[in-house]
Amino acid sequence: MIMQIFLSYLPYAVITTFTPGPNNLMSFYSVSNYGWRNGIKMISGIIAGFVMNLIICVLFCHELAVYVPKITIWLKYIGAVYMLWLAFHIATSLPNKTDSRAVKFSSGFILSITNVKVILYLITLYTAYIIPSGSNLGYLFIHSVLIFMLSCVSWLLWASAGGIFQKFISRYYRPFNIIMALLLAWCAVSLIF
Repeated sequence: MIMQIFLSYLPYAVITTFTPGPNNLMSFYSVSNYGWRNGIKMISGIIAGFVMNLIICVLFCHELAVYVPKITIWLKYIGAVYMLWLAFHIATSLPNKTDSRAVKFSSGFILSITNVKVILYLITLYTAYIIPSGSNLGYLFIHSVLIFMLSCVSWLLWASAGGIFQKFISRYYRPFNIIMALLLAWCAVSLIF
């Protein structure tokens, strides 16, 4: 039954998980500009923020249905402001491998924990697909593991693409940074409108 439910939400999960969003873009950006050694700090923060959102969603999904509008309104604006700040930093940064301000664990964590796309994605998965077939905590956590593994594959693919194109990107860092900043700014604006 678990695999049946997983297969029912897999198309939605794949599309939502692998399309460009703040977590994927920052995974790509951090590795492409700072390499795996420094980029893993940002990715670790993204993972920690995602896990925190996942746990909160599992434990409080029924209660969140009541509070979602209040939570998402605040997180939407906080997340958008933070993403715009990151976009500005990306657009104005120089290709200095020792500058790790943009790839801190805390930056990835804040980005991920305030990522409304992730919050709404998890709430939709649990309320539309998983909880109707069972609300036992063990059952919900099994699905959490599957969702987490799918998300990790996405971040690693985006980060790997950043690593593969690292030499090319370092030659053309200014146009690349501007494009990445604009994509991240677009994510922020799409949260609000």
